[in-house]
Amino acid sequence: MRYFALPDLGEGLQEAEIVEWYVSEGDTVAIDQPLVAVETDKAIVDVPSPQAGTIGQCFAAVGDSVNVGEPLVEFKGAGADDKHSEQTSGTDKATVVGELPQDAAVKEDRFTIGAAPTAATGVRASPSVRALARRLGVELSGVAGSGADGRITAEDVERAGRVNASHGPSQSLSGVRKSMAKNMARAHASVVPVTLFDEADVTEWQAQEDITVRLLQAIAAACQAEPQLNAWFDDQQLRLLQQVDVGIAVDTEQGLFVPVLRDVAQRPAEDLRAGLARLRDDVKNRSIPPEELRGATITLSNYGSLAGSSQAAGSFGTPIVVPPTVAIVGAGRIQEKPMVSMGELYAGKTLPLSLTFDHRVVTGGEASRFLGALIADLQREPAVIDR
Repeated sequence: MRYFALPDLGEGLQEAEIVEWYVSEGDTVAIDQPLVAVETDKAIVDVPSPQAGTIGQCFAAVGDSVNVGEPLVEFKGAGADDKHSEQTSGTDKATVVGELPQDAAVKEDRFTIGAAPTAATGVRASPSVRALARRLGVELSGVAGSGADGRITAEDVERAGRVNASHGPSQSLSGVRKSMAKNMARAHASVVPVTLFDEADVTEWQAQEDITVRLLQAIAAACQAEPQLNAWFDDQQLRLLQQVDVGIAVDTEQGLFVPVLRDVAQRPAEDLRAGLARLRDDVKNRSIPPEELRGATITLSNYGSLAGSSQAAGSFGTPIVVPPTVAIVGAGRIQEKPMVSMGELYAGKTLPLSLTFDHRVVTGGEASRFLGALIADLQREPAVIDR
């Protein structure tokens, strides 16, 4: 028997979710032919076949999570016609067969010879308990085992079945939402967050003003005024960065993506608009390359426009700072309100703002000056070309 395991996908990723199988049992495949599409927290990646052969079995269903090193497919009769078989026959060691394209974000592939595949779920339960779970519609990965060494018992499954009947079944997080949960929990555990709130007077803004572009330009100006917030901090090492690369929160049905718009300070408004449009389209189509989702030096959460609905609420918020960045700017929905200037009452417009920063490396004074510079740039009269 020869099994092809999920290869190392790079970026420290340990698991992936099956999105779509391109092959089924009995299919004949060529070397480098895509076998399956898998989703990581970075992107959707096609995993190609490391050899030509016939598929004997696919070991995971669509929606299943598979760990790196766990089997994906079995090749029928593999070995006799394999140019590497004389080196590996009769052993349990992994070997590389074929070469995977580097642009598929796959570094190596592994075969296990003569060994049965291990369960991809990591759940400790007997076959009869698994059968009971299937009959009751219970997802074993969400059940805490009360048996020896954490094994799930029939009583555990029946208890979960009663809960499902009363309250509906639970749903395991997967893909982007699973990654979001992990990243937010990790950030909450490590960052010491403090948030400042204020408003920018945007009464003079034109109706067609591009809010996100103005925010990006203002962030670039504020980073120049207070470079301490355009930085990475990890393991007690602080790195102040010259280039302003802004991570922009994009809300989707699958979860939150944060693509990165590069070198914001050096780009004119029209170029920023085009870059934003491209990133949003790539996120929507799930075609964004992994490298476009990393390397931000500071983050923008324009939650005032995230929901895209007149019924959406949210003036102020405290977005999460995700290491290694040390700051995130939040912007709410523009509000009309009575305002006073020079003793005169008038109808004005304000843009609610928040600045959450990591107090381990950013002082209150630095954050206050950054927010002040941000507001000053938002309240400036934009150049005609920026409109």
